[in-house]
Amino acid sequence: MTRYRLLALLVMLLLVGHRAIAVPGPEFRDLFNGRNLAGWVNVNTAADTWRVKDGRLICSGHPIGVMRSEKQYENFLLHIEWMHMEPGGNSGVFIWSNAEPNSESRLPNGVEVQMLELDWPKLNTRNGVVPPIAYVHGELFGVGGVKTVPDNPRGERSMSIENRAKGRGEWNVYDVVAVDGVVKLAVNGVFVNGISKTTRKKGYLCLESEGAEIHFRNIRLLELPPSSDQAK
Repeated sequence: MTRYRLLALLVMLLLVGHRAIAVPGPEFRDLFNGRNLAGWVNVNTAADTWRVKDGRLICSGHPIGVMRSEKQYENFLLHIEWMHMEPGGNSGVFIWSNAEPNSESRLPNGVEVQMLELDWPKLNTRNGVVPPIAYVHGELFGVGGVKTVPDNPRGERSMSIENRAKGRGEWNVYDVVAVDGVVKLAVNGVFVNGISKTTRKKGYLCLESEGAEIHFRNIRLLELPPSSDQAK
């Protein structure tokens, strides 16, 4: 059994409890086909910000902005692999987003699943103060007015309990469970972070361009029944 099917089975068991499953289980599907940008909508970046080469989705990082999924999602499992190419690179994936960028930040609302290169704290040291290493290893936080309750508080953000991210030139694997306002994040095979009680529980997925080249591959999503159905 692949890790995708195992994770899907565990979540389905949590969702249905003791009830029998009368229909075939959901399946992961590719959100990125490895050939072109089908299934994605450029929101506020340039025509050449996003390109595909050798099965990778490559983001130049310029200008700041996002590309969104064609459809919105509520409850799901997301698998995404990413690799920064520059020291201190900054990016992320927004979930449950309205995909409507703020005029100043150029970024939308939602819950951000942070993707930072390991040198980011060192390169953003100000007046001798080094930002917390927690920034780097999969922070979770609400953006654009979205509120959350952090599992591992660092202010309003939730920091990872273990430093598992790899540096530039190496692939990182994120597995995100997002169900009914609860988000759990696994970094390179281990669950390390989570939030709950988000004030937004449905929306687009947005990939972020924020100043540095980043590569993505194997973007897959398993859509789960909506929470409204679960309550019936």
